[in-house]
Amino acid sequence: MFPQSCDTMVALGAATQNGQTIFAKNSDRPASECQPLELHPQKNHASGDEAPCQFVTLPEAEVTYRHVGSRPFWCWGYEQGFNAHQVVIGNEAVHSHLPVATTPKLIGMELLRLGLERGKTAADAVDVMTGLISEYGQGKFENDANVRTYDNGYIVADPHEAYVIETAGHDWAVKKVEGALGISNVYSVETDWARTSCETSVGDRLNFADTFTKDPRTEGSGFTRRARSCAVLSHLTEQIDAHTMMHLLSDHGSEKSPSDVFQTDLKQGGICVHCNEDGTGGNTAASLVADLCADGSRLPVYWCSFYSPCLALFLPVFIEGELPTILGVGADGHTGESPWWLFHQLSRVVREEPDERVGLVRERWCAMQAELFKTAYMMAEEGRHLIDREKEEKAGQVLTDYMEGNVRDMLGEVSGFLETFDRKK
Repeated sequence: MFPQSCDTMVALGAATQNGQTIFAKNSDRPASECQPLELHPQKNHASGDEAPCQFVTLPEAEVTYRHVGSRPFWCWGYEQGFNAHQVVIGNEAVHSHLPVATTPKLIGMELLRLGLERGKTAADAVDVMTGLISEYGQGKFENDANVRTYDNGYIVADPHEAYVIETAGHDWAVKKVEGALGISNVYSVETDWARTSCETSVGDRLNFADTFTKDPRTEGSGFTRRARSCAVLSHLTEQIDAHTMMHLLSDHGSEKSPSDVFQTDLKQGGICVHCNEDGTGGNTAASLVADLCADGSRLPVYWCSFYSPCLALFLPVFIEGELPTILGVGADGHTGESPWWLFHQLSRVVREEPDERVGLVRERWCAMQAELFKTAYMMAEEGRHLIDREKEEKAGQVLTDYMEGNVRDMLGEVSGFLETFDRKK
């Protein structure tokens, strides 16, 4: 069964502890669909070049910006990602009542990548994405490649502002975010849009969600998970930090009690999605927490994890350095060197003996995470200082070395866990 889940959240500076925008996203996909993490440098393109989308052809931009994306192995587009200008985007499936189209359209994940490649600000990325939606469309369409298609929702953020985009075919609505909120697999932009593609009469505020939704909007998993994220973010306003977002991405709690301690039992339900015991269904495939910076005091810190966030480590990533290439390894079928597949394996092995193994894994990750929080923000300040002194090459090397060391340590721990648990069988 294809998962009908994903959650994206953002808290602007007025709602966070450090006064900076913090973004978070869980990408929930089929349980064994590998999702590597990869960096693409800025590129200049010649006139006549085309963007390599799967079903439609569109002209390439003159320049595409440096960016990092979390990419389902078969797709050109991303579930989530960020670029060199601190634009960060996350994607959700939403379900309109529109019929399945017979003409090809853009895949929602392709639109996300196009926004990162072409947007210097969140507003720029929104303009890019809505323009492409109007012209080429997205949503449900027939295809011979066995690609599941659906309408899409997004949060697009930068250090200063954030927007929600929700779509239905060629139509869209854009809402400007105030404070903090979450979105999920349910339409949520009602009459509070700032712009929409739909024609409306003077004075008429079209309810975009009610107009296009297929399913009831006050029931189901998407409604419940969005209610939980919004309730927690509201309850913790002005206290939200990167830790908060990591805990929320790992959470199995209820929206009915937003003040409850985050719940991380390995169970079905909640923002952290686990597949069935036999490995079928959906699972959180990758997670991102972006701690942006508007005042130039440090570099932004992007915290990335593989597979179930409640059983994983969030690695600090700096786009100013070179991403360790091993993080981009992974395709259809398990490979021993792929970090994604190693965390997939670890999750399955831990769930075989949860009473014995969950605590061991989390205790080690907790200690490593605490150390990474100490060092990552020091590196963010050092990197900013070097760049401000026009020492970009040195900054890039320092940050690259830091990321390489962290990845080696993390993969060593994963391999150690797997060896230990295998010996105890």
